Amino acid sequence: MKAIKKSLTANLKSTFALVEIFRKIVQFSLLILFNSAIFGLAAIPIALPILFSSGLPFRIVDETLSVMQKMIYDAIFPLLPLASILIFGALIGRAPCGWACPLGLIQDILAAGRAKKITVSSKTHKSLVNIKYVVLGLALLTSISLSLAQFSDRGRMYREILGSFAKAPFTSLSPSDTLFAVIPRLLMNLSLSFYIGFDYSLITPLLVTRIIVLIAVLFLAAYVPRAWCRYLCPQGAFSALISRFSLLGLKRDPVRCVRAKCHICEDICPMKVPILSLPRDKFADPECIYCLRCVTACPTKAIKPKFP
Repeated sequence: MKAIKKSLTANLKSTFALVEIFRKIVQFSLLILFNSAIFGLAAIPIALPILFSSGLPFRIVDETLSVMQKMIYDAIFPLLPLASILIFGALIGRAPCGWACPLGLIQDILAAGRAKKITVSSKTHKSLVNIKYVVLGLALLTSISLSLAQFSDRGRMYREILGSFAKAPFTSLSPSDTLFAVIPRLLMNLSLSFYIGFDYSLITPLLVTRIIVLIAVLFLAAYVPRAWCRYLCPQGAFSALISRFSLLGLKRDPVRCVRAKCHICEDICPMKVPILSLPRDKFADPECIYCLRCVTACPTKAIKPKFP
């Protein structure tokens, strides 16, 4: 009996590891694909509900929130980014967060490199998840107010003073944009400084703020899995509003599930989804990123994806 149990545990760990490796391969492959203009691929007129960087010179796709802010700033209705969020959210929920988001990949790597994590209580978690909706609201309200400002002389002057921040308030502080676009440009300037001298005008208060935000996010991600995605990401907040109605979901077999004796699925979930409290037939929780860790970690294989 012990030998059988040991064999089952080994198979379970093997399946979990294989799915995690496959997900990492997908994440890395998409990161390369998103930058494949360097290989001569043409840009695709699509915005994805992920956090990437609109400042990368070799990107072939855009991110919805960045495009949305810029379109609002120019007084254009953001039909394309809204359609992208609605379509992806209605079909596969927040799966792009778990499988395609470059910043999500970085967080996963940092979390995997640290064994001891900080446990966030359910009460605290329920309060903190709402912060990202506040961030989203502030970003959109700021964009709308700056768009309306163009219709007055004082408003236009205000927009000019704010510069690039006015065009995309959140993107100007986004840890993803800082990591994938700003820091590489800064490093390039540093490498050139050996020949032409360093341009100290690049060190602005905004740059310092961006780097502080990035360091804080990465530090937090090492101790709290997907902390940015859980509590602060406005793109995740936007997707979460739609993903609760997603065709893709998960189901839990009540016969196989031992529930009170286990809790492995909830313990291993990086988004702290209360799986055992959700409907058994099908659930599409707004916080679920469909990483499938709960599916592969369940010792009785009680949880499976369901579509539709």
